[in-house]
Amino acid sequence: MLIREAAADDWASIWPFWHRIVAARETYAWDPDTSEEAARVLWAGPGKRVFVAEDDSGTVVGSAYVAPNYGGPAARIANAGFMVDPDHSGRGIGRALAEHILAEARSDGYRGMVFNAVVETNPAVGLWTSLGFRILGTVPDAYEHARFGLVGLHIMYRDL
Repeated sequence: MLIREAAADDWASIWPFWHRIVAARETYAWDPDTSEEAARVLWAGPGKRVFVAEDDSGTVVGSAYVAPNYGGPAARIANAGFMVDPDHSGRGIGRALAEHILAEARSDGYRGMVFNAVVETNPAVGLWTSLGFRILGTVPDAYEHARFGLVGLHIMYRDL
């Protein structure tokens, strides 16, 4: 698997799984009806470094971004987003993207990384904790999950 900085034309490969994941209403706190144009800004807008994971055939199977979570004197705390094409899950792509993004964030001078809204039922919570993230708190019943109804949103953090 190759992880590289995304090029502008990679969006055509990211959008189908981005839309599928957000529309499922299980892991992302973005509007399931987000237009492609608005989604591109959310994922790859100004200030974000975007990466893609390609399998051995050159197919984009995942993407991630890193960006400042705050501005000004707190701009050295990063935020990131991760998506793996559901057709390619369970192959270690998410972990590889996470390790890559953590290394990139560290080399960019970030001191820590925060996730503002991790759906508590998201299987990735186990991945994040295995990579050193801790749950700072949970906003109860904040997310309308498609299968489980109201569930909490974790705020997670890790030093870099």
